[in-house]
Amino acid sequence: MADKVIRVLLVDDHQVVRRGLRTFLEVQDDIEVVGEASDGAEGVARAEELKPDVVLMDVKMPGMDGIEALRKLRELANPARVLIVTSFTEQRTVVPALRAGAFGYVYKDVDPDALAGAIRSVHAGHVLLQPEVAGALLAQDEGHGGTGRGSTLTEREKEVLALIADGRSNREIARALVLSEKTVKTHVSNILMKLDLADRTQAALWAVRHGVTG
Repeated sequence: MADKVIRVLLVDDHQVVRRGLRTFLEVQDDIEVVGEASDGAEGVARAEELKPDVVLMDVKMPGMDGIEALRKLRELANPARVLIVTSFTEQRTVVPALRAGAFGYVYKDVDPDALAGAIRSVHAGHVLLQPEVAGALLAQDEGHGGTGRGSTLTEREKEVLALIADGRSNREIARALVLSEKTVKTHVSNILMKLDLADRTQAALWAVRHGVTG
């Protein structure tokens, strides 16, 4: 059905990459490429205009790069979920991108079916994290006392955090734990404050890294 089609925006400064991504995705019945942009600034503007469900974002672009574009989208409270598209040699840039709000990443030579699967997964609220990047994130957090922050969470907050990592909305969490949505919102706010995180995406990443899952 049309209302289940995932609307995707492509942001990459190389036209050949955008063309390749579009070719991959045009054969998917449940995915529609609604627009393209050649740099971060244009990507932010197009995301605000088109309101896509998922943005495939390159990291290294002239002018505003992908990480700065991610930060700008978060400032604007844009609901699009960003999936970083990167090359193997740019792996060191993935961690900052995830910290800026990306839901995960795929490599530019990704298999078409895997790309479509990644888009569906991110659209569903899941976080895509490869082991080597999870390790890098974990090492950074431990160096800044990240693991210790988790000890301040109550058991109920850990339950809420596990459901956030599973991609559940506040309403779904409320149903699962038999709580009011207002109470869930309070728990989420407390979790973000205790873990010194900016948003639910970072909370989900933290939960995955530290094994707080359902």
